[in-house]
Amino acid sequence: MNISERTAACILLLLVLSSPAPVRAVSYPPLEEQREEKAAEGISEKGEAVCLFQSGTADVRNAINIGDVLTVFREGLNRKLKVVGKVRVLSYVGDDYLKGEVIEGEIMAGDIAKKGDAASLVISTRERCK
Repeated sequence: MNISERTAACILLLLVLSSPAPVRAVSYPPLEEQREEKAAEGISEKGEAVCLFQSGTADVRNAINIGDVLTVFREGLNRKLKVVGKVRVLSYVGDDYLKGEVIEGEIMAGDIAKKGDAASLVISTRERCK
C-alpha cells in the first residue's frame, strides 16, 4: 500500500467515524409529577373533566346538547383565537354550568368553548360541576 492509498484510507476512515450516527427517538409516558404540575397550573388534558360556565338562556340550551363536541379556543397576544382542544359535553349542572370531558388538546381556565354561535367559558372551579 503506497502513501496515497494510505491517505485515502485514513480520510475514508475519518469520514465514517465522524459522520452522525442515526438517532432513535424515545417517548416516555408523562410522569405523575408532570401531571400534578399541569393540574396545579389549571391545565386539563384528555380524559379529564372540566366545568364550563354558560348563560343558561334557552338559545344556548337549544344549541348545546349532551354529547356535543365543542371546539375550545384560547385568545393569543394578538387578540386572535387559536384552537387548543375539544370538549365533549357530559351533562348540564344547574342552570349555568356544563360538565365536559377533554377529548383533545390541553384546556385551561379562561378558554372559550364554542359550538356555532353559542359559547361557554372554561372555569377553574370544578366543585360547581360535581
